[in-house]
Amino acid sequence: MVNPKHHIFVCTSCRLNGKQQGFCYSKNSVEIVETFMEELDSRDLSSEVMVNNTGCFGICSQGPIVVVYPEGVWYGNVTADDVEEIVESHIENGEVVKRLQI
Repeated sequence: MVNPKHHIFVCTSCRLNGKQQGFCYSKNSVEIVETFMEELDSRDLSSEVMVNNTGCFGICSQGPIVVVYPEGVWYGNVTADDVEEIVESHIENGEVVKRLQI
């Protein structure tokens, strides 16, 4: 995938040494990444949407943090249960999920 339509970044509190520790990690952000990948696969969107884990965004009190580009929309306090709504509303229909937006 050279130029995805959307790029989703999920904070997994990954440190420079590669270890995952911290607030977002402790709130199951790795599960959020996995759930995004599964949801995108089930909707045949994997070739259009890239998902990556990231290091800290610096606003841990609102984590886990998810950022969606190219729109640059930031979501906070995301859980794996929110992923389906983000994919359906934002990725497929272009509507920001206001209740999660920060």
